[in-house]
Amino acid sequence: MAEDNRKHINIEDGNAEAEEAKAAAEEAAEEASEEEKAEEQKPDEPEKEAAQEDEEKNEEAEKKAAEEAESERYMRLMAEFQNYKRRAAKEKTDTLQYANEKIVGDLLPVLDNFERALETKTEDIEAYVKGMQLIFEQLKTALGTAGLEEIKAMDESFDPNVHNAVMTETIEDKEDGTITKVLQKGYKLRDRVVRPSMVAVNKK
Repeated sequence: MAEDNRKHINIEDGNAEAEEAKAAAEEAAEEASEEEKAEEQKPDEPEKEAAQEDEEKNEEAEKKAAEEAESERYMRLMAEFQNYKRRAAKEKTDTLQYANEKIVGDLLPVLDNFERALETKTEDIEAYVKGMQLIFEQLKTALGTAGLEEIKAMDESFDPNVHNAVMTETIEDKEDGTITKVLQKGYKLRDRVVRPSMVAVNKK
């Protein structure tokens, strides 16, 4: 009886050990399977590094190309600006040199008439004076076309902006500050005073 009990215990112990061994084997197999799956899912490190290097090279190449394009654009703009400055400087110089071309052209006929008048030999003083008067009117017309305008002064109220008082006199029938004499005519070129009128002003 006791021997049967020992056999029964040994059988049970053997079964328990077998079960434990089986469980351990299954656990080991499961761990190995999970490791294999992890290895399968894990990307190839060298390939990953190579791909990253290629991406960095592409980014660097794109950056370099963008910098070169920007530099070329900047140089082109600088060249265009320099050309513009040269053209503007030349136009300014030409404007200053030839600004009076039109008025000179308008005055040439006046110059021609003066030369003809000086070459004319005549004893008819009245006709000669009339001819000079016509030339004078022609001169005034040419200057007026260019924008020259005589400043009104005689019997006008003195205006320091356009008149230059060089003397005073007292005339009872004229108001104080009224211009009594024009010693030299003044002129404006459009709205700018070229020369103020030289005048005498009444002072009571």
